[in-house]
Amino acid sequence: MMKPQVADLDKPLTLTELMRGAAAPEAGSTGPRYWRSLSELADDGAFSEQARTAAARAQAAIFGLDDSSRRKFLTLMGASFALAGVTGCGVQPLEKIVPYVEQPELIVPGKPLFFATASSFGGDGVGLLVESQMGRPTKIEGNPSHPTSRGATDIFAQAEVLNLYDPDRSQVVVHDGRVDTWERFLRFAIDLRERKKAERGRGLRLLTRSVASPTELDQIRRLRELMPEAKWHSYEPVNRDASRKGAELALGSAFEVGYHLEKADVVVALDADLLGRGPAGLRHARAFADRRDPDGESPLRLYAFEPTPTLTGVAADRRTPVASADVLLVLAALARALKVEGAPELDGKRIEPHAAAIVALAAELEAAKGKALVVVGDGQPAEAHALALAVNAALGAIGETLTLAPPAELAPVDQTASLVELARDIESGAVDTLFVLGANPVYEAPSDLKMGDVLQNPKLTALIHLGLHNDETGAISHWHIPEAHFLEAWGDVRSADGTCSLQQPLIEPLYQGRSASDVLAALLGEVGVPGQELVRSYWRTRLPAETFEQTWRKALRDGVVDLPAPAEKAAETPTAAKLDKVQWPGPAVLAADELEIVFRPDPTIWDGRYANNGWLQELPKPLTTLTWDNAALVSPALAKRLGLEDQQVVLLEFRSSIVEAPVLITPGQAEDTVTVHLGYGRARAGRVGNGIGFDAYRLRRSDAPWAAVGLKLTATTKRIPLAITQHHHRTEGREPVKVTTFAEYKHPGEGHGHHPHPDGSLYPDPPVPQSEDYAWGMAIDLNRCIGCGSCTIACQSENNIPIVGKDQVLNSREMHWIRVDRYYEGDDEANPATHFQPVPCMHCEKAPCELVCPVEATTHSDEGLNEMTYNRCVGTRYCGNNCPYKVRRFNFLEYTDNTTPSLQLLRNPDVTVRMRGVMEKCTYCVQRINEARQNAKVEHRKVGGDEVATACQAACPTRAIVFGNLLDPESSVSKLRNSPRNYALLEELGTKPRTTYLTKLTHGAEAHEEPRHG
Repeated sequence: MMKPQVADLDKPLTLTELMRGAAAPEAGSTGPRYWRSLSELADDGAFSEQARTAAARAQAAIFGLDDSSRRKFLTLMGASFALAGVTGCGVQPLEKIVPYVEQPELIVPGKPLFFATASSFGGDGVGLLVESQMGRPTKIEGNPSHPTSRGATDIFAQAEVLNLYDPDRSQVVVHDGRVDTWERFLRFAIDLRERKKAERGRGLRLLTRSVASPTELDQIRRLRELMPEAKWHSYEPVNRDASRKGAELALGSAFEVGYHLEKADVVVALDADLLGRGPAGLRHARAFADRRDPDGESPLRLYAFEPTPTLTGVAADRRTPVASADVLLVLAALARALKVEGAPELDGKRIEPHAAAIVALAAELEAAKGKALVVVGDGQPAEAHALALAVNAALGAIGETLTLAPPAELAPVDQTASLVELARDIESGAVDTLFVLGANPVYEAPSDLKMGDVLQNPKLTALIHLGLHNDETGAISHWHIPEAHFLEAWGDVRSADGTCSLQQPLIEPLYQGRSASDVLAALLGEVGVPGQELVRSYWRTRLPAETFEQTWRKALRDGVVDLPAPAEKAAETPTAAKLDKVQWPGPAVLAADELEIVFRPDPTIWDGRYANNGWLQELPKPLTTLTWDNAALVSPALAKRLGLEDQQVVLLEFRSSIVEAPVLITPGQAEDTVTVHLGYGRARAGRVGNGIGFDAYRLRRSDAPWAAVGLKLTATTKRIPLAITQHHHRTEGREPVKVTTFAEYKHPGEGHGHHPHPDGSLYPDPPVPQSEDYAWGMAIDLNRCIGCGSCTIACQSENNIPIVGKDQVLNSREMHWIRVDRYYEGDDEANPATHFQPVPCMHCEKAPCELVCPVEATTHSDEGLNEMTYNRCVGTRYCGNNCPYKVRRFNFLEYTDNTTPSLQLLRNPDVTVRMRGVMEKCTYCVQRINEARQNAKVEHRKVGGDEVATACQAACPTRAIVFGNLLDPESSVSKLRNSPRNYALLEELGTKPRTTYLTKLTHGAEAHEEPRHG
């Protein structure tokens, strides 16, 4: 393993060394260099001075002085002691607690219940487990029985509880701009049904997102049988059109392509973010982490070629930035090196610098035949997907690391082409009635379709919109109907692998919302049929009648319907004849003043559907740490060439459309590629999401939904401040992450290995007895962490953490209890290695924060927890100043919304809601520890070593976070603490953190004689 930079073990530590810890690397040091931004990499002293100046300004803004005098200090101290006695003696109001007359079964006040349910995202079903507190859904976890989620969740699933209680949700039926009723709409729907039935459905259209519900698909099928001339259109801004069209080109039929990383030894990702959000993203992340186990026989090797950094790309052993238009060239060169029949001879001049690496990669894939996999992302054209299937067939991947299954949709279509057809039919007058169920085409459609104008065609006499919000489409509709959240409605979903789950409501609709099934039922003449019966009726036709009730109850309990997955297509090698039919695109040509533009869903608000979710707006995006905004991502080389700076506003012009966007210089970006994220610039998202960022959809075209050349970029003198968290909570030059190679780990040379620091400390042992039964601790495996941020949102949901807004984030006042730091390694700003490090409270055994609190608001428990007593805290913030890990958060203002009724339902009753002037931090989810302790006491046993799972641990899709009892040698955390990869962050300070880390491992340059980029 790599040799850490440590003090001489034979030399006693001085007081100065103990105080400052490890200094920044000295000039001429050959050790790894970690940096958070280009400014820090190029630091000549000005950057550090700027950071210190900013801190001084913040201090002056708070205290109203530049340097606190001794008299002022003593005055504050005296006030602290005086207030400590006052704030701890509040009088609780008198209240009456009325018991149930008849106690409902299983309902115990204060004890949560958990229910299995499911949701749909982009046409893919996700199994969930929802915590309910006295009838209020308060927390979402993954369903461990579901093969897709395997007990984990992503940031979007975690944030759905905030969507449920969003006060800006649509609350009433609106007809022609006036409040109306559901009953009036039903009368309209009944009349419409009779009229359209007589016309065989002529002029009737449905527009939905990707439908993953078997019940809804069956309703649409029956509606089309009832009205044969009615048409159904499906559109997702982030869709898989190219993948299915590629399967049609190569195999003659559309298939859902599934990837199995758990079976692969070598994976090549071509503009494909396997570990990000998408079909089976959670499963891919877990499989990737499991296959990177350093103690396994053959840890997976991952290589990536991509135009903009992704979670998959930065996790790769070798990452190569290439323009989006060049990805097909790379794939064609790889196919030729593998001698794939029918591989095209494309002009490869632009990828000549990578020719040697591609040949070496082909040899590695050939050697791993049967255990190799080549993946192409949805942002690439259908031709690339067809060629990838041919390559995978040649590698023996089909049926092994790649499987083919029938699409889930009733009639899979090219979604972009379907929306184009709908727009043209409306313009021609062929459509007089349109139902838009859950979609928002006015905002999300490609700009060349001008859907805002098209949907106001006077020949379209009935536009009916169903949505969670009265959004851009709802505002121009004749009827707008509030949509029920999935936690309020019955339904079902099908996952990409064929797994079916039931969706059961956990709460009555807050705003009389209706599901898409309810609207379709009205068109089918099934008015008044409850949602549960609609779902049961469908499944009665699919399950054996004699065991239906038993199977139904089991599916509700387990969250998975006992149905076999659809049979996978037998291995089939695409023939050269089929590839010969592919019309290969010509080379992309850039004019002297033109660039390539790439469109991607935003990492935190996706396509805009989460724009009004404050948790996700404030979550730092994994690779830029940007919050509350989107930006034009440019490479360092392009920025130097055009004289651009971070936050500088530029004009982006593409095919006569122009938007203003701030620049964000991003290491790892392809040189002449500009990336913009979708989902911002909303006008009717809600109070949180309105007017934030710029609308990238205005640049998007139906014939170039993902990437195109021809972008013109013009600099302006304007600037927009961006709330970027990468410089917050700096640790002043100390080594944050440890990285080595698999080879060095398995065969450590002389001097390698982890050398613990001397057990010297200025801090005394905690003045409390140590428990003989429990010593709680956490281990975070950096080799498994992919930086997705699920832990941060899970912690926010569990612990009632408020959002603070962009202005406060700009002042470094975000409140997250666990942050995910992103570090670059090395001196290559064009393509540095990237590492992630989750940082919660360390729960130090010798905690610096405890010694400086004047009112003992922060103390140490006998089980090793660094505790906070909120009603004793008087806000001196000495603890925050003395914390070397910068994990304490202070409520400078009253951040929590205590007045909005719906948001009060969101709170976890087991966690105190903090107020202004109080310090807070990670508690190791002490409420979960206490619950486990109470359960164990009732059952007359001890708490199991792995029984307690913190919120961050439960959500983590890769199982990078492990928590448990360090006194139990069989606990998972104890075993990880004994690993040779285990180390403590800033252990040279002698704080003895209970949270430790495991070194990250990569394959380095073992595969090719070139430096690693990851």
